[in-house]
Amino acid sequence: MRACCLGRTAVLIAALLAGGCASTPDDPRDPLELYNRAMFRFNTDFDNAFLKPVAKGYKYITPEPVDRSITNFFDNIDDITSAANNLLQFKLSRFGSDVGRVLINSTVGLLGILDVATNMGVPSYKEDFGQTLGYWGFGPGPYFVLPLLGPSTIRDTIGLAGDIAADPFISVRKNEVYWGAVALRLVDRRADLLKATDLLEDAALDPYTFMRDGFLQRRQYKVYDGNPPPETEADELWYGPGYGTNPILEGL
Repeated sequence: MRACCLGRTAVLIAALLAGGCASTPDDPRDPLELYNRAMFRFNTDFDNAFLKPVAKGYKYITPEPVDRSITNFFDNIDDITSAANNLLQFKLSRFGSDVGRVLINSTVGLLGILDVATNMGVPSYKEDFGQTLGYWGFGPGPYFVLPLLGPSTIRDTIGLAGDIAADPFISVRKNEVYWGAVALRLVDRRADLLKATDLLEDAALDPYTFMRDGFLQRRQYKVYDGNPPPETEADELWYGPGYGTNPILEGL
């Protein structure tokens, strides 16, 4: 009897906590807004203190052709993951395009340092495992801000594990080489986003909301390959009827 009461109390506490996180959210896609805003502030403070200064220094000392070559190299790596995801989605023409890009850029493009494939008109798709899950009918779930990595959803967070497993660098045995590549990719991408983040800080009254809405809209656009359904239909497909309610509390 005592165990039953304790179990019910635990469920009630969990439900209340969930209800607290989802209390009258402005956007039903973001029931974890209290947590997300706190993590957004942490990420912003960390970025301003560490990543942004490092990215600015990297941008200052790195000649533009070298910077572009580094970006191209990692984009070529991403095309390998994209090819795997297009194959999982049975998008064979896109799979062929990704494989073609990797072959061209890894050979003629000197391991991807030169983006020859784009100059030849071969399109880049950059599919990831979050998009693959979405293609097969998995809804995104709540918006979720990851520590350091930033905007995501529950589905995309699960898909991130697949992206990491498919990354060719995961097979590198020397830790210093692997983590060096991870750090270089992170700094290079942060440097490429310097202008965009400056614009965000200057233009948005609420940077958190601006970032969230832009991210969710872009992810929906990418999952549907640029042809998302009407907004009301998309909400049904992605979140289901009654999304944003607390079914645990309703059942007590």
